[in-house]
Amino acid sequence: MGWSGKKNGELLSLMSGDGFEVLVTVDKGIRHQQNLQAAGVAVIVLVAATNRLADLIPRVSGALTALATIQPGDVVEITT
Repeated sequence: MGWSGKKNGELLSLMSGDGFEVLVTVDKGIRHQQNLQAAGVAVIVLVAATNRLADLIPRVSGALTALATIQPGDVVEITT
């Protein structure tokens, strides 16, 4: 995709331009670091004690539920 070396805001713009609609991340500060409304993508933040798969897997169900209603520019934090 040619995204190697790209940084935060630029990546969000590339995502939108390439047809991606949702970013799933563990970065709890993304809503304060980026203009997500302008980026045109929705963000799901998996909030867990660590980034380990064992801590993230319980949040998958909530993320799937959020995918049904999330809109571009929205940020949804999944805590359980």
